[in-house]
Amino acid sequence: MEGAGSSSREFAEGCKLQIKTTLGEDIEGHVLTYDKTLNIVVLQEGDSAGARRNLRFLKTTFIKDVKLVGHVQDAFDLKFSPPDMKSLRDREEAAIKQAEAEAERIGVGVTAEAQDIFDALSKTLPCRWDKTTILVMNDVCVNQPYLPENVIGGASAANERVRKVLEEERKRLQSRGVAL
Repeated sequence: MEGAGSSSREFAEGCKLQIKTTLGEDIEGHVLTYDKTLNIVVLQEGDSAGARRNLRFLKTTFIKDVKLVGHVQDAFDLKFSPPDMKSLRDREEAAIKQAEAEAERIGVGVTAEAQDIFDALSKTLPCRWDKTTILVMNDVCVNQPYLPENVIGGASAANERVRKVLEEERKRLQSRGVAL
């Protein structure tokens, strides 16, 4: 069962294969289907009992070596196990929340330098955009052009902390070659 000139018999549904690709990648999985016309084998990676499985579509011309390591009793168990819909909805919801949170961190109508300052500040302090103003700790505002003297509002201790962090972050960005 070795070599790229593999016959379709090696790609029978339910066979568990170890495959080495011409790119040096090692793949192990169960054959779900094989398309002779397109020369593509579809493998399911991961345990059939496991919660997460990957499908791999592999052109047979990229197969360097094939080793048969087992069989699945019922290939349909691999193909048609019902997905856990609650888990899928939870993952989707978490991905949407993360994408929304990441989108809120991007300033609209601000320069790249302003975004760099926001990103640097937000590493040490909770920040959000209020149009083109950086709102730090929901109390202190950093207005354009985002210099320490443009920090206003908040308690004096909070204001001073934001000024100091802003000053240090601007120095750090300048030392990395970011034009401010």
